[in-house]
Amino acid sequence: MTTRLHDLRAGLLQLHKLLLDEQREAYEANYGPVASGPALLQLVLHHEQFAWLRALSAMISTIDAALDEAEGELADTEVQAHVGRARDLLRSGGDGPFETQYREALQRSPDVVMAHAAVVRLLGPPAGRSAGA
Repeated sequence: MTTRLHDLRAGLLQLHKLLLDEQREAYEANYGPVASGPALLQLVLHHEQFAWLRALSAMISTIDAALDEAEGELADTEVQAHVGRARDLLRSGGDGPFETQYREALQRSPDVVMAHAAVVRLLGPPAGRSAGA
């Protein structure tokens, strides 16, 4: 199960990178070029245009912490809890900042759609449902 969480983390990182790159391009269209490194990090952490991405950043950080703290395998229930939170975030029909911006990114970018699909495959069906349900 820990391998599943490592795979999910990698998929979420790829998705996050694509979303961050897209958001950076939108920012640069309005404000001009941003240097990589510290300048970009400051924007990601503090500028309102990047605020919606922080939900995904926090999820990845939480998974990182769980993997770092684990001595060997994580309990299945802990892995399932992370998987469930990722599923809830990415499949939400809500109208919060993340959900709204994420739906828009899915409409704009085939690359984001492909990364989303890869993560959804890693998530599998919700607990209590079989893959064919």
